[in-house]
Amino acid sequence: MELTTITLDKPEGINVIVGQSHFIKTVEDLHEALVNSVPGIEFGLAFCEASGPALVRTSGTSDELVRLAGEAALSLAAGHVFVILLGNAFPLNVLNAVKAVPEVCRIFCATANPLQVVVAETKQGRGVLGVIDGMASQGIEGETEAAERAALLRDFGYKLG
Repeated sequence: MELTTITLDKPEGINVIVGQSHFIKTVEDLHEALVNSVPGIEFGLAFCEASGPALVRTSGTSDELVRLAGEAALSLAAGHVFVILLGNAFPLNVLNAVKAVPEVCRIFCATANPLQVVVAETKQGRGVLGVIDGMASQGIEGETEAAERAALLRDFGYKLG
């Protein structure tokens, strides 16, 4: 077995969800879940087929995000893995809908941070072992950092007052 880390390149400010599913119908079901979660959502999604022609299947509402999601999924080339790139929504807005899609097995991450995916490769194929999301922790927040976090949540509209 060979282990590799693959950096998922995405534009600044774009959120990504990486997960695993089990059926080609995932593309249609994830598309429906996303458009029903946020009116006017901009996204691209890609799904790595694990049998037959083993293609990366794509869909979305933004041609550029669809292209980028397809490239990201192809760089992983891991069976039944999907990549969703969100343009004008946060994972918080869609994650429960994505997890509720019956064929979704797991979510590896939902982030806007720099992301590396740890992939194992055998003679049979490739699989995602996990992700490296952002950077290593640098310490524990104090009162100033806690106040800054609360202010950021207010700026995003997720906290009152």
